[in-house]
Amino acid sequence: MNRPRFHVKKGDHVQVISGNHKGATGKILQVITKKQQVLVEGVRMIKKTQRKSQDHPTGAIITREGPIHISNVKLLQPAEKAPAKNRGKGGEE
Repeated sequence: MNRPRFHVKKGDHVQVISGNHKGATGKILQVITKKQQVLVEGVRMIKKTQRKSQDHPTGAIITREGPIHISNVKLLQPAEKAPAKNRGKGGEE
């Protein structure tokens, strides 16, 4: 069976190019391949209620990153943190 291949992977620095969080940048924490989504550090923070447990005896409201579709992110160049350009397609460099 073929494994799906994406333009980004865990640990890459990306920029959100569309949606409510357009322009935000961060590091990819996780790639969810079955849903074609990624978790980006500090982007789309959602609140989740936590039930009572030994760690949280009274329960808690936890904020964490929510998933965004992989097509809404663009890879940033690691050296200059600027958006990547399409190179090698017969244009000037």
